[in-house]
Amino acid sequence: MRPFGYVRPSSTAEAVRLCAAGPQARFLGGGTNLVDLMKLGVERPRVLIDIAGLPLDRVTRTPDGGLGIGATVRNSDLAAHPDVRERYPALSQALLAGASGQLRNTATTGGNLLQRTRCRYFQDVSKPCNKRVPGSGCPAREGTHRDLAVLGHSEECVATHPSDMAVALAALDATVLLLGPEGERSVHATEFHRLPGRNPDQDTVIRPGELITEVVLPPPVPGARSRYRKARDRASYAFALASVAAALRVTDGRVTYAALAFGGLAHRPWRARRAEAGLLGAPATSAVFERAVASELAGARPLRDNAFKVDLARRLAVDVLGELAGGPPSAHPE
Repeated sequence: MRPFGYVRPSSTAEAVRLCAAGPQARFLGGGTNLVDLMKLGVERPRVLIDIAGLPLDRVTRTPDGGLGIGATVRNSDLAAHPDVRERYPALSQALLAGASGQLRNTATTGGNLLQRTRCRYFQDVSKPCNKRVPGSGCPAREGTHRDLAVLGHSEECVATHPSDMAVALAALDATVLLLGPEGERSVHATEFHRLPGRNPDQDTVIRPGELITEVVLPPPVPGARSRYRKARDRASYAFALASVAAALRVTDGRVTYAALAFGGLAHRPWRARRAEAGLLGAPATSAVFERAVASELAGARPLRDNAFKVDLARRLAVDVLGELAGGPPSAHPE
């Protein structure tokens, strides 16, 4: 048993001050990932700062018609929110694809973004892992890596980010609002998570003491449909081998708006900018979708046992784009 402190701040400012005062302090929302990592010995905080009681649990319309999502909004509440279901169906679908109902009832928006990789070497403190102990090595490269990265990885780390929600937020051009010792700032969702490079222990661009306060979605693109699709080893309680979040608008047979993001392939949600460029202005046909997605995945560097993920992601993306181009919008497909 490792002793740790526990405090419940009365304001976001107090929460930030408490966290900045101790390098081994951690914010606690739902605790669905952090507490598990504490049990495994991966996380060893000296103090937990419980932010569940702070007024960060609301979903509100923004003045420009977008949506503000508080950091402690529960995943189940967000997935069921009428504005999310109707205006951002890809986000609702991504949330419902993650974990179990019980976990979604506890997990929070901020915590979902901050969850850490499920790479078995990271979670096993008896094994070396550059993410957990920088410089100790990455045994996953030659070991068990079937479900790990094929895009953007480095010699230091081949871990993947596990969030479904974060993939949808990347495709929907969300912004993450942060409050820290130096004040407030915002980070685009596509830049919030890092690629591993030479510092795989740094999952995000969060600075010491910073707290996620809100995620902001811009107004939906008029006429665009969105969807999230996930492939996994079993129908429930499994992380993505590959996933796709997409938004598409087709006008007179041509793509006039496209946003595409992959999950399960990289250290962060992978916004497919090259594929989007190949789609914009082109005919909304299967051949165009195939070429655009293939151009994005041409940069993949699969390892010994995970090359199948490249073709899996391609098929998922082409199928989702085809549905968005031709079928009626469906917030919750069977």
